[in-house]
Amino acid sequence: MTRSVIRLTATPEDHRIARLAAAAIGLSLIDAAIPLPLPGIKPGLSNIVTLIVLSRHGWRVAAWVSGLRVVASALLLGQLLAPGFFMSLAGALSSLLLLAGAVRLPRRWFGPVSWSVLAAFAHIGGQLLLARLWLIPHDGVFLLAPIFAVAALTFGIINGLIAARLLAVFALRDPHA
Repeated sequence: MTRSVIRLTATPEDHRIARLAAAAIGLSLIDAAIPLPLPGIKPGLSNIVTLIVLSRHGWRVAAWVSGLRVVASALLLGQLLAPGFFMSLAGALSSLLLLAGAVRLPRRWFGPVSWSVLAAFAHIGGQLLLARLWLIPHDGVFLLAPIFAVAALTFGIINGLIAARLLAVFALRDPHA
């Protein structure tokens, strides 16, 4: 009997993605613990990490961090393949698709705050669409859109401001990063 050994070598980039994903997962778990008045409305704290990663390392790394966060958070919360997992995945994919275009907009007018607001609206839009198509096959689900839009705008602005502030702090510490 011959034994084959598979060796996986992690690159420094892999380590960076793992550290950033761990931060996003931790914030996602904090998000899950915050009691809020309506199901489905969460601050989206892990999106702060995604915005920082998007700004500093690009869309591809942000997509990895976001994808790992969705899967690992679902595993840790016992929700993998439950409806909440698919809702989170739909929101994350919608946000990432929008951010793929948003990062190409002029940085003079668009940055972490505007990206955050756009991503928050895309996130809730993707979730509402999935809910309508799969969970609640009735147009009445869209009556919740104004409530979710206010939450998306509020948390999008707050998370974007936090991300912008952290990016400014990082730039002061290491202006060449």
